[in-house]
Amino acid sequence: MEGPAVAIDLGFLKVHWYGIILTFGMVVATYLTALEAKRHAQNPAIVWDGVLLVIGLGLVGARLYHVFSTPNDGSGSGWPYYRQNPLQILAIWQGGLGIFGGIVGGILGIVYIAWRNKLRLFQWFDFAVPGVALAQAIGRWGNYANQELYGGPTGSSWWGITIDAGHRTNTGKIDFTDLQKYPLETRFHPTFFYESAWNFLGFILLMWVGRRFERSLRDGDIAGLYFIWYGIGRGWTEFLFRPDAWTIGALPTAVWVSLGALAAGTLVLVFNHLLTRVVR
Repeated sequence: MEGPAVAIDLGFLKVHWYGIILTFGMVVATYLTALEAKRHAQNPAIVWDGVLLVIGLGLVGARLYHVFSTPNDGSGSGWPYYRQNPLQILAIWQGGLGIFGGIVGGILGIVYIAWRNKLRLFQWFDFAVPGVALAQAIGRWGNYANQELYGGPTGSSWWGITIDAGHRTNTGKIDFTDLQKYPLETRFHPTFFYESAWNFLGFILLMWVGRRFERSLRDGDIAGLYFIWYGIGRGWTEFLFRPDAWTIGALPTAVWVSLGALAAGTLVLVFNHLLTRVVR
């Protein structure tokens, strides 16, 4: 795979591409959220004043999701590793952030900010999610830099990414470290790219819907659509292209969570546009 994980190496200080890419995604998400707030005649300063809290809780949630996971890649990472090496929990520059935990942490931050400023909570969720989708699309390229989040061999001589021997997956059942069976020129499914592209399309969809149907939208509609879109995309990429996924029962854990996100988004839209009419 092309490109080192370290962007700047000063000896005493290493700046990783993973951190640069994630930081850029966070800045973009914050800027877009402020723009959406301003477009709806809300104070964008609220976004900038609360961004450190939201990002901080998001990072904590994302890291905890990763720490307590149990990947099936044979590496012994996740909880079995961090239980023995607790100080490594802080080494987020080495990778290891679970987006579902990040979303939960970010939601908690927005809930607090909305409560403190007496804001309409679901309206502010709507302001945030287009930027979140774009930040996810950007952030997935940090996985490329770290040579992680890839699937099985594509069987193609041109489509896919090559993976260094030291970053190959060994699930026990599937051993991609076997260079006789999977030589260095083997190309693997770029799962990170599939999800990045899906999130970018989701960003475009959310921005278009937010403008095209603005008069008929209710608070929470854009957020609900985001959870449906992301749940579908994350579910199929995990199910089809993650041989090392953390599983619960017969399905990857992320698929279960994706189904929950899809259900939650659907309930919001049903409540907003069907149940409210029945009540009336």
